[in-house]
Parts: sequence; C-alpha cells; structure tokens
Amino acid sequence: MKEKILITGVTGFVGSHMADLLLEKKNYEVYGLKRWNLSRLRNVRHLMGKIEFSDCDITDPIGVRNVVREINPDKIYHFAAESFVSTSWDHPSHYMDVNYKGTVNFLDAIKELKINPRFFIPGSGEEYGEILPEELPITEKTVLRPMNPYSVTKIAQDFIGYVYYRSYGLNVIRTRAFNHEGPRRDNVFGIGSYCYQIARIEQGKQKPVIKVGHLDDKRNFTHIRDLVEAYYLAMEKCSPGEMYVIGSDEQEHVHTFKEVLNLLIEMSELDKNKVKIETEPKFVRPTNVPRLVGDTEKFRKLTGWKPKIPFRKILEDSLGYWRDFVKNEMY
Repeated sequence: MKEKILITGVTGFVGSHMADLLLEKKNYEVYGLKRWNLSRLRNVRHLMGKIEFSDCDITDPIGVRNVVREINPDKIYHFAAESFVSTSWDHPSHYMDVNYKGTVNFLDAIKELKINPRFFIPGSGEEYGEILPEELPITEKTVLRPMNPYSVTKIAQDFIGYVYYRSYGLNVIRTRAFNHEGPRRDNVFGIGSYCYQIARIEQGKQKPVIKVGHLDDKRNFTHIRDLVEAYYLAMEKCSPGEMYVIGSDEQEHVHTFKEVLNLLIEMSELDKNKVKIETEPKFVRPTNVPRLVGDTEKFRKLTGWKPKIPFRKILEDSLGYWRDFVKNEMY
C-alpha cells in the first residue's frame, strides 16, 4: 500500500518541487493543500490529475482538522508559509498567524485525532540573524539572533514543534535550510527579481535598469532540486525532535548577491556597459543579515546527502524560467 503524503503550500516554490520528487519515486499518494481563492496555480499546472488537491486555509483550525482527518496522512511536509522577509516588517501579526499559528493548528489536529504522522518543519537560516565573522560556519548550536519579524515567526514555528514533540511525543522533524534557488522562485526574492528584470530588459519590456536591495550579504546557495532531495532524506532518516542544518557547504555555492547579479548579467544577452544598477529603497530592509554560511556536517553524516547541481546551473535554470515567463506575460 502506498504511503499518503500531504504537502501544505504545494502551489509554492518548494512545495511544487517536493511534489515533483515524490511523484518520481512512484510509491506515494500525494495530496496538496491550496487556498481556494488565493493560491497561484502556475507552479502546479503540470501536477493536475497527478496529485489530489484540497482547499484549506491553514489559519483556520477547523478546516485544518477536517482535512487532516479526511486524508489521514502518513507524512506531512509543512511548506505553507509567509516567506518573503521584506514585507514581514509591515505585517508581523499576519506572519505570526500563518507561520506560527498555522503550524499549531496542524499539531493540535494531529494530537486531537490521535494519529502521529511524521511532520516536517522547514526552518530557515534567517533564524540565526546577526552572526559574527568568528561564529562562522553556522551549526545547530549557533546562537539565534533574529533580525526581522519573519525569522521570529520561524523560530516560534520551530520551537512549538519541539514542544509538541516533548510534550505529546509527536514525530516532528526539525530543519533549518540556507538559501535555495531555481525555477518557480518568486520575483520578489533576490535572484528571482534579478532574473525577471534581466528577462524583461532582454525582451524590450523594461529600460536597462536593474533595481536592487542590499548586495553585500553573503549566502550559501543550493538548487531547489537538491534541497527537496535533502528534505526527503530528512523525513526518512532524521530523528524527531532533533535539529538539522541543511544546505550547500561547497565554496562554489557561497556568494554575495553582488557577485550573483554580476554573473547573471554576464550570462544574459545584455551589454553590461549599458546596464545600470540602482538601489530601490523599498527593497532595502530596515536590518539586514550580512552572512549566512552553514556547516551541515551533522545532516550529511546521517543521510549521505550532498548537493549535485553546480552553482552556475542554479542561475541558468532561474534565468531560463523567467525568460519563459516574460515571453507570455501580458504587461
């Protein structure tokens, strides 16, 4: 009998790629949650007829309990979230409602229904916040100093998962992942935004000006397909309650956003001497996180995982996705 896998946020960047991976493995019944009136379906059009979709707003505890009861999943990948950092300063309560309370709704439903699926929480490297140079690389034991409302809500999500593991024995799998990029990444995020603007300039839909935020922050970058493979292994092999840092440790995957932007311009059809880079005030965060570079030794030793896709391929796939999108956009 096939295991039932529920993916919350299946229409999003990570959720849609997770569904792709599970379908490739062919031994799962995959269910996905979407919001009936708000979810964008462009990421999952190719999944129609391949997985079963259910409408559910995760901030509604009754709706969550009903859908969990109906599906009775063996495993839940909980990707539904507000994940864009910049707008979290304007909507801190909403971010807490979705990221923290939405998680509580699932944990409560599991407890009340007396089932115990493995419940995967995808934390963020943003939770570490203000990291000093001498504290690098980041490990599971690094002190958390959150620098934005989004990261606070992800810490709350993580810790309440740990509480339900300790208090009720729920099978909560806890991770923190560093930056992941690739096709379907929204254009409000750094690389997605650069690629979208470059594609528009290439097709004459935008003047040769790329609007950016802060460019000096340094990150680990992992291809989304490598990351969902890591998440799959985490669900299969990691111990409930433990924390695991996930991401690329390879030096070729560590770059500043300025380096990333320059590489994308070199890979594009643009004349780099005619392209202007301008700082857009609305893209500049009140506080920034200058360095997020992790040490994933604990996770790698347990699972044998390591990224397979080169950094340049991350950029090629991201740019290709937005080129295709811009060709068909109506504005």
